[in-house]
Amino acid sequence: MNTALRAGVVGVGSLGQHHARIYSEMPGVDLVGVVDSDRDRAEEIAARHGCRVFADVEALGTEVDLASVATPTSTHRVVAEVLLDAGVAALVEKPLAADIEQGRSLVALAAARGAPLMVGHTERFNPAVSALLEHTEDPRFIEIHRLAPFVPRSLDVDVILDLMIHDLDLCRVLLSGAEVQSFDASGTAALTERIDIASVRLRFAGGAAANLTASRISQERIRRVRVFETGAFHACDTVSGTARSFRVQRDPDAPPRIVGRDLDLPPGEPLGRELTAFCRAVASGGSVPVPGEDGLAAVELALEIRDDIESQLSRYRAGGNSAR
Repeated sequence: MNTALRAGVVGVGSLGQHHARIYSEMPGVDLVGVVDSDRDRAEEIAARHGCRVFADVEALGTEVDLASVATPTSTHRVVAEVLLDAGVAALVEKPLAADIEQGRSLVALAAARGAPLMVGHTERFNPAVSALLEHTEDPRFIEIHRLAPFVPRSLDVDVILDLMIHDLDLCRVLLSGAEVQSFDASGTAALTERIDIASVRLRFAGGAAANLTASRISQERIRRVRVFETGAFHACDTVSGTARSFRVQRDPDAPPRIVGRDLDLPPGEPLGRELTAFCRAVASGGSVPVPGEDGLAAVELALEIRDDIESQLSRYRAGGNSAR
């Protein structure tokens, strides 16, 4: 990057503060400023990284080339629209939007303005996941568990849009965008008014299948991905930061046996790798690695699953039972 890219961050809470940190440390990038509804918080982060506090997104949009949107999901559309309309490249944290109409509006606006729109599906850039993706050839069955202890954050969305959406996106990547032909889902609300735990079995065109489980009320933090294909399976754990590949080894003079090996992981933290890829795409004028269309596809599938579970819960309650 010969000329420094001017970057900004909208929303500097638990996640957005790390966007600001990484931009401030990135070669070829100048963190110009931040915006947050909590002025004291914005000033704290700005002082930490030597940048400015802007009064609103409109003011920030006149002085940056790119910006991260790390605000609550319900505000993604209104914030990102201002940036895209000004021609600013926007990285919107997942999920892209709260509903399909808002997501489609953002994708259409980005295309109309010629402004790059990237969605923050950070798991694609997790070193352990990257190693697994590199060694997977023809997945036939995918199993993912994403469980988290309860924290009072991102409660404006359910666990499907909050956590499972990562894995819906990963399935699309692993299966090269294969269409979902059918699914069976179940879940319930437990500690909040929205679905807190969910499980789904997906069947894809071509015959592959996936079992996904997500919970935000677990007693422990679990992030495990396993991918099975003919003669091999691959596994990664993003909590421990490990990835392994197992293959069947056949010897004419002995029974078949499974041989495993540790996979080499690329360096760097997931968010840093993501923001680096975003900035490189903006600087080069190339395509962003997770375009708005990918984020929209994940939202569409997540909402189908959510609506199916909510319909089940409504029928359960209508029958005189309590879903709690």
